[in-house]
Amino acid sequence: MSKPDNASGSWETTLRKYTVHLAAWTGAWVLTMAIATFGPKFAWEGNETLTLIAIIVNLAIGIGMIVANKNHLRALDEMHQKVQLEAMGLALGVGLVFGLGYSLFDTTNLVPFDAEISHLVIVVALTYLITVFLGLRRYQ
Repeated sequence: MSKPDNASGSWETTLRKYTVHLAAWTGAWVLTMAIATFGPKFAWEGNETLTLIAIIVNLAIGIGMIVANKNHLRALDEMHQKVQLEAMGLALGVGLVFGLGYSLFDTTNLVPFDAEISHLVIVVALTYLITVFLGLRRYQ
């Protein structure tokens, strides 16, 4: 997608549209994740059919969120794309290295608790957020 050099606002309008779409898909994904997680415990008392449907809906909306993220990235200017690429690359690397190391700590019983995926999600999210923040500051 080409970005106009003039100040017509059309690029900003397009970017805003993709940002809103990404926010909507992300919100829907978080909501369906909560439904799939807590529904079997509190809403339908372990009904496997409803749980399966909730998980499939969550996966489908997750795919929509991925597509929305891709479209959002395409709408960004080159500098913001570079910041996002660096942040995503670092978050992926940290997630892979930390996740496998964390799993090894758990499987070898070197930690007194079970490794939870939520811990990995937090590490990846914080890595991404901090790297985006630092990347944007670097280019100001």
